[in-house]
Amino acid sequence: MKPWLFWKKKGSKILDVGERKVEVHWDLSSAKYGSSPEPLEGFYLAVICGCEVVLLLGNMLEGAHKRALSLSPLHHRLKPTLISRTEHIVGKRFYSTKAQFRENGSPHDIVIECQIAGKDPRFSLRIDRQLMLQVKRLMWKFRGNYTIMVDGLPVELLWDVHNWLFNQSDNHAVFMFQVGARSPVVGKQDCASSASCIQWHQHNIAKKSPRQGEEVCGFSLLLYAWNSE
Repeated sequence: MKPWLFWKKKGSKILDVGERKVEVHWDLSSAKYGSSPEPLEGFYLAVICGCEVVLLLGNMLEGAHKRALSLSPLHHRLKPTLISRTEHIVGKRFYSTKAQFRENGSPHDIVIECQIAGKDPRFSLRIDRQLMLQVKRLMWKFRGNYTIMVDGLPVELLWDVHNWLFNQSDNHAVFMFQVGARSPVVGKQDCASSASCIQWHQHNIAKKSPRQGEEVCGFSLLLYAWNSE
């Protein structure tokens, strides 16, 4: 595949994939960006195979529909689901964001409080002001994971604060929230490295709720927490 086929801000292409034709429609001409090269809003990318939309990114559903007139309205055919989100947060002690773990659920306030200086480094996690986890002795527990329950779903928190403690030149920590834990039992389990955490995430995106037996989307939130001190 030639990468320059998709250099235009708006267009469409038909690709031969095996014995099928795959249509790709995109429009980035009105996209809005934050601090990263990934667009935040005002764009769409639709992938169509066999008269079915197999992938839809962005928030301009009507625009995607106009580029695929043979389809019925996308609002009725599709239920877009956020699969993952990556965010960079800069702070000194508190790192906060919002996330929605269940489809059609309410967004939750997430606050990670970190105390790196001193003899006993630690961090704590609060969701909607409720203390969910506190990890002490980070010098020995700088990587790990823990299962919490949010909206009746198991959410696995994986952390790697090694750089905060031992690599000041790359002063960021990694926190990942993954819907769908490996076990419904709330508990800890060591994680060898941040790389293995991400590999675990890639292989665990389709889980079932142990309470209701329903499919969950495997949503993941990846936070890069940069210490500005």
